[in-house]
Amino acid sequence: MLILEQQSESYIMSIRDKFMKVMFSIILLILFALSLNPSPTIVDQKVICLEDEHMTIKDDAMYSTLDSVKRLMHSMIHVESRGNDSSFCEKENAVGCLQIRPIMVKEVNRFLRKLGNEKRYTLNERWSRKKSIEMFRVWYNYRHSESTLEVIARSWNGGPRGPKRKSTLNYWKKIELHYDELDYNNYLGRYKV
Repeated sequence: MLILEQQSESYIMSIRDKFMKVMFSIILLILFALSLNPSPTIVDQKVICLEDEHMTIKDDAMYSTLDSVKRLMHSMIHVESRGNDSSFCEKENAVGCLQIRPIMVKEVNRFLRKLGNEKRYTLNERWSRKKSIEMFRVWYNYRHSESTLEVIARSWNGGPRGPKRKSTLNYWKKIELHYDELDYNNYLGRYKV
């Protein structure tokens, strides 16, 4: 009986050892495969992102500025509409992913006219994510290219005097919270710009 128990214990240990060797080999194989195909670095992703926007990068400071404004815009999309392009607020006649009101379309068209650009946006284009983001970019470039993120967000929410209004503080806190929690590298896949 004792011999039988010893044989079964040695058999179990032998199986366990073989199992551990196989598992170790699989882990090594996976690690080797991952090392052959590394995921793009953060810099690679920024370059890809900026290439889509037809921009040129001259230095690292420009990277961080573009990155932070883009991240801010995605946070605003989340807070304004939870990413829903069909979002509509009847009370304010705000439409789309960035909840653009008619006055903003009028303002963006005024900026374009002042810049000598023949492009004009319509109220219906607020439903398009692409067009909404274009309008945001025109507004940002014309009015806020030198502003802080807080001023940009509070102005978007409350108009030109938004940063001075107490009513826009809560909006900024929501934007700031989402901005800080945002896993930017994964978020880009959801909101293509």
